[in-house]
Amino acid sequence: MSTSARIAFIASDSPEAQASSDELKALYGNIAPDDADVIVALGGDGFMQQTLHKSIHRPLPIFGMNRGTVGFLMNQFSTANLPDRLAQADSFTLHPLRMRAFGPEGDVKEYLAFNEVALLRETRQAAKLRITIDGKMRMDELVCDGILVATAAGSTAYNLSAHGPILPIGSDLLALTPISAFRPRRWRGALLPSDSRIMFTILENRKRPVSATADFHEVRDIRAVEIEEDRSISMTLLFDQEHNLAERILLEQFVH
Repeated sequence: MSTSARIAFIASDSPEAQASSDELKALYGNIAPDDADVIVALGGDGFMQQTLHKSIHRPLPIFGMNRGTVGFLMNQFSTANLPDRLAQADSFTLHPLRMRAFGPEGDVKEYLAFNEVALLRETRQAAKLRITIDGKMRMDELVCDGILVATAAGSTAYNLSAHGPILPIGSDLLALTPISAFRPRRWRGALLPSDSRIMFTILENRKRPVSATADFHEVRDIRAVEIEEDRSISMTLLFDQEHNLAERILLEQFVH
């Protein structure tokens, strides 16, 4: 990317992010996103997720700077040498998961997820799920609090908290991770090729209702969910070379 790239600054609603945005605009100017070459997003990982979703129809490269809490998908904040940082940044391409959630009356709702699609029980009773991969049933009944499918970028988020594996960038894998599996009790999930088509069927869906969430979009009382990677959508994240996303994911595997 050229050092003369036109930059659009966007920020979360936090006072810190807004103040940082004003400081950067004063130094480098500000271009409307429709006219920009790159977006600089100021906030945390949640704001980055919002930015990715809002930018799908005009997929500009996005360089995040951490003005939030976790900031796993963000670079360190600094006002210095921003054009050079952008020009020298490493890029990483994200393809979202597409979730199709089927309601009890046959209605279908579709949402995209850059981190994960998660199914969760809605009541005190455990969920009962059937798992089908590429048209072949792999588990006839899983009794659990829920299950999730995570991308490599999302594997260090909810997936890791549920004791799922960290996926290296470029591995072309998805993590299938149960949440508090009761039966089979020892099942810890699976690694799937990223082009897999995953179907969850909710057993006893009226007695044991389940919701499905794609990033921050939730659908309640579902009877089935289909998930697959949508490679027609490509989003580019930019990272400083000395601390890029692949390196962060590798380092997470050696944190005590």
